[in-house]
Amino acid sequence: MAEQLPDYPTLDELNDFFGHDRFAEHVGCRIVEGSVGHGVVELAIEDHHRNALGNVMGGAVFTLADFALALASNIGMPPSVSVSSAIDYMSASRGTKLIATCNVDKSGRHLGFYTTDVTDDTGRRIARVTTTVYREGE
Repeated sequence: MAEQLPDYPTLDELNDFFGHDRFAEHVGCRIVEGSVGHGVVELAIEDHHRNALGNVMGGAVFTLADFALALASNIGMPPSVSVSSAIDYMSASRGTKLIATCNVDKSGRHLGFYTTDVTDDTGRRIARVTTTVYREGE
């Protein structure tokens, strides 16, 4: 069985555990906080995150949300994987940073349901992601 984080890990423990996520690191995702059922990550918006219209690329928004989900669904729990995600894009960002906050809606023995809200540093709601994860029973 894979290593399991405690319910309330330190930022150092989070970075050690999730530091092997090369894609999130390459995109520029940064862990802010995490605990069982909760994860917050952020992304400083750079030119390479923008699409042809000058807005943040939807894939960058989703990647950030997915990384917040990874924290929320894997801290203090057996490892989980996404089985279904839906994203609603609500607004283009006007800020310089995106913040994704994921919280558990319900966590069962094998399935977990999570909602991730993505905002920018002006408080504007950018997107909402709902995800179902699967995990092996304990």
